Amino acid sequence: MVKKSKFQQFILKLLPHRLWVQVAFLIVWLDPLAMRMHNMCSPVFHCYACPLATFACPIGVIAQFSALHMIPFIAIGLLLVVAGTFGTIICGWVCPFGLLQDLAAKVPTPRVKIPRVLGYMRYVVLFGAVILVPYFFGERHALFICKICPAGGLEKAVPDMVTAAAQGNEIVWPNAIKLSIIGAFLVAIFVTIRPWCRVLCPLGVIFGFFNKFSLFSMKLSDHDCTKCGRCRTLCEYGVEPDKTPNGDNCLRCLECTKCGPGALQAGTAFDKTTEDSKDAKSQD
Repeated sequence: MVKKSKFQQFILKLLPHRLWVQVAFLIVWLDPLAMRMHNMCSPVFHCYACPLATFACPIGVIAQFSALHMIPFIAIGLLLVVAGTFGTIICGWVCPFGLLQDLAAKVPTPRVKIPRVLGYMRYVVLFGAVILVPYFFGERHALFICKICPAGGLEKAVPDMVTAAAQGNEIVWPNAIKLSIIGAFLVAIFVTIRPWCRVLCPLGVIFGFFNKFSLFSMKLSDHDCTKCGRCRTLCEYGVEPDKTPNGDNCLRCLECTKCGPGALQAGTAFDKTTEDSKDAKSQD
């Protein structure tokens, strides 16, 4: 068994309560103090047009600035700092849109596996719908990210419809494309695990890219790994943690750290690797 640091022991104690950590962050994103700080970005995927949204969406800000042929230095700087520090642990533990999909995953319905190659669609969304389409065609184009984003449909259009119905006003229905996107997303989250995060999320691309370089990282001890494959069984997202513990498609739910031998551990860039520790002991 691998000797765990205090930080790693803390992560293991916190792991069973991941859902509650997500809920705690959800309270922050849902503007409990009615501050509506839309001049600032959060580091998560959450539509700023939602009646309950504390901060602006970084993806929406980047797209809007691209349409204006400007660079959103503050939004990009925020994402670089957060991504460089945490990587996709933001996706697994902090993002409200991830929480919604995780809650749907608890419904006992038949699930299908998503081919890993579909994960490259996230790059198409980021560079196409978030950057290139806005830059060349502006915000009115049908493929502008905010027009095809399921978060916008669920967090803005649906609440508006419910509010109108509750007040007895005429309901303004979204167009057919938006309704189709909302419907497809709602079906998808009940037939597979985190479909948006794994296939289409442009924010996940940015965080995933930094997984290999972020201060928070996954550690794999080759000496202790028994190649039992349990880490792959524990991972619901189709990742092979024993091959790519810091791969860009890992959402860092940290479930793989429950593997029997303890070869996979959450750590930081300041931790000594298991091999370094063994070499030091052998020299002593």
